Amino acid sequence: MQVQALGYLGFGSADLDGWSGFATSLLGMQAVERGNTSRAFRMDDRAQRLIIDRDLAEGSRYIGWEVVDEAALAELAARLDRAGVAVAREPAALADRRAVAGLISFADPLGNRLEVFHGAAMADAPFVSGRAISGFRTGPLGMGHVVITVERLDAALPFYRDVLGFGVSDIMERPFGAAFFHVNPRQHSFAMLETGRNGMHHFMVELCSLDDIGQGYDLALGDGTDKDPSRVMATLGRHTNDWMTSFYLRSPAGFQIEYGWGGRVIDPANWTPQRLEAGPSLWGHERTWLPPEARAEARAMRLQAGAAGLRQPLQVLEDSYSLTPGVCAWWDQARSAGQPRY
Repeated sequence: MQVQALGYLGFGSADLDGWSGFATSLLGMQAVERGNTSRAFRMDDRAQRLIIDRDLAEGSRYIGWEVVDEAALAELAARLDRAGVAVAREPAALADRRAVAGLISFADPLGNRLEVFHGAAMADAPFVSGRAISGFRTGPLGMGHVVITVERLDAALPFYRDVLGFGVSDIMERPFGAAFFHVNPRQHSFAMLETGRNGMHHFMVELCSLDDIGQGYDLALGDGTDKDPSRVMATLGRHTNDWMTSFYLRSPAGFQIEYGWGGRVIDPANWTPQRLEAGPSLWGHERTWLPPEARAEARAMRLQAGAAGLRQPLQVLEDSYSLTPGVCAWWDQARSAGQPRY
């Protein structure tokens, strides 16, 4: 597998000020000046992770995938050429705007612009969050994950699996069709939802503290007035596949952003693709965007998971937790009897 992480995302939008307030005051990113026509935002030691450009058409986007070095980039370009994919070797001027050493671009079968790069530039100053957060979980796991909508999964699944070499993590059929892919130990860095139309669904950023999520949820709920309405598009919940505790909020462009904590890591070399029979969420994530029938089915699947006692362990960072002392007699008895914890 050559692609190693989701590196950056770019979107066309004229609402630069709206994005600036949203990305900093709500998400906690750091704004970086990029002239009069674009805004960039940091999440870590990288020069930029999210780019908003008003010179691009409203609703347009590009997805930046990272490879390890120039040789890997050339190898991937050659593989795409052999597969009949038209590849553009982008000039240094565009690489400079993306803050990378070199990049190529091409389109997936649905027309989505993909960019692959190496040599991301590091910032010359420490990351300063736009609001009080513990930080974003990035590093080798990349920026997070990105999810697009597709008319049919089979129109693009072979391209991402067989041409780009993404590993299939999960397949889901109900309450909507979906395919999830990994490129590193993050349980998925890319996914497609079968909705009958091609477009952008959401991207996910992962925080280092559960309290970051709760405090972000309060901000996203707003105060219920026209001046500060709720941005929440899916309530707080936890996923069945990547175990992420998260909620979804509306971005200034209208698509969703998942704000999450506690994502699962896997061993890509020994991973067997899963079929998600229990649906996308263990609990919560009431999805206002689903049609009524699918929304009712999703709720029924969550209630069924609860009735069946479906549980998953928490994924926590070192030094971010403390063990509860043994004060629950029932729990102590269950453990001494050898019953599973989950």
